[in-house]
Parts: sequence; structure tokens; C-alpha cells
Amino acid sequence: MDIDYFRELSPTFRVLLVLGLAVAAHLAVYAVRHLNQRVIAATISQRVSKARTIATLVTSIAVFLLYFGAIGFALSEFGISITAYLASASILGLAIAFGSQGIVQDFVMGLTIVFSDLFDVGDMVEMGGQTGVVRGLGMRFTVLVNSFGAEVYIPNRSIANVIRYPRGYVRCIADVTLASDPEKAKEMEQTTRQIVTGFGEQFPGILRTPPDYEGQQRTSSGRLFLRVKFRIWPGRGTLIENDFRKELLDALKKIDPAYADWMVAVSYEVEQRAIRLGAR
Repeated sequence: MDIDYFRELSPTFRVLLVLGLAVAAHLAVYAVRHLNQRVIAATISQRVSKARTIATLVTSIAVFLLYFGAIGFALSEFGISITAYLASASILGLAIAFGSQGIVQDFVMGLTIVFSDLFDVGDMVEMGGQTGVVRGLGMRFTVLVNSFGAEVYIPNRSIANVIRYPRGYVRCIADVTLASDPEKAKEMEQTTRQIVTGFGEQFPGILRTPPDYEGQQRTSSGRLFLRVKFRIWPGRGTLIENDFRKELLDALKKIDPAYADWMVAVSYEVEQRAIRLGAR
């Protein structure tokens, strides 16, 4: 059926047709966004992370095109030429481009991020003074989820320096020297585990996963110590260096008054990332 046939229909039917088209366009947008969310919710892997990143950008573009096309078709039903609509949209687009250069910069930077392999959806990054996991990359904004679970929208054009954490956390290590006496050493280990558990319950927002224990170990000089590994959000190690360490020292000094401050050492470790053939 050609467009002249639709123009011969009653106004009521044409209005219903336009409304039906609007509903169909909205449902199409919902379907595109739902499909994108399913892709985002998929398990992160090296082979699909890039596809997920591109999917978020393509979704933004597809939503715009669907609404743009639906409006144009609706206007054509009221006698407005599609050619005139596209021409006016082009002129308006040029005017917006000159008047809103930031929007153009956002879009261009978004494409640059995707094709320069700067980061992917699911990566832990630090950019624009914010740290979080990349939730999505759109035409204008990159969305991060920070340690509080809040979504942070960063304009793409403001992304200059990016710090990427391949493992998704920073590993903080606490080495706790234990007494040479077996009974005191056992008591110190139990006290350390209790304080570590309490610390995780008090400050859950800084930990990415529960702490790990490597058990009692000895140095080459024979010093006995317990190693605790924390996987934390970047920039959140101050609480471990100060509050946790102080609380632990106070508790251990009650067990052994001669216990010295240097016997609890906090350091950071750069964890090596496994490299597989065919993986980035």
C-alpha cells in the first residue's frame, strides 16, 4: 500500500495509526534496551567485554534513530514531506553542532574510547576524580558504579587520564608478627582474625571480597608471622593503615606488653594478571 492510500483514510484512523506507531517505536526502544541489559548482565570475560562496551554505545545510537524515524513517519502522515523533515533535521543538527560542541565532543570521545581499547564495561577504573566499575558507555556519558553503589555519570569529553585496575581491586597486605611462645602466638592469631572480621563488618564499603589468610609463616630469619590479604577499592587503604592497624596493635599489646609497633606492617602488592594466548 502506498502513502496516498493512507492519506485517503479518515482522520480518526490516521491518528490511531500514528499513536500505534508511537507505541511500536517505544516498544522497540524497550526491546533494544532490554537486550543491552542482558548483554551487560552476562558474565565478564576477555572475549565478550569489548562487545559489551560497543553494545552500550550502539544502544544509545539505536534509541535515537528509532525515535527520530518514528517522528518523521508520524509527520509524513500529516502531509509533511520526509525530504523536508530530513533537510530541516540536517540544518538543525548543524546549528546544534556549532552551538553545542560539547555534545559532539562527547560522542567523538565515546567512539575513541571504544576503538582505542581504553577500557571496557566491567573494568575497575579511576577517571575524572571518580573511581568505580564501568556500568555503561553512551553517546554522552560513561557511567560508573562507585563503592557506595551510586551511579556516577561522567561526560565523555572530560575523560583525560584513566587509571585501569585489571584485577578489579587493589591488594593490601597486613603482616602480623606473632610471639615465639606457641600459646601467645595462637592467642594473637585468634585476636587478629576477630579484629579482621569486625573490621569487614564495620567498613564493608572498602572491601571488594572477604579477606584471605595465608596462615602462620616464617621468614628466613625465623620470625613467625600471620599474613592477611585485603582486596579493597582503590584509594581506600587509609582505614587499614590507620584504624585497623591501631586497633590491632592495641589488642596485641594487651597480650604481650613488649609488642612493638613495627610488628604490624601494612603494604600494597601489584598482583600479576594471568596472560592467555588470544586474550588481551
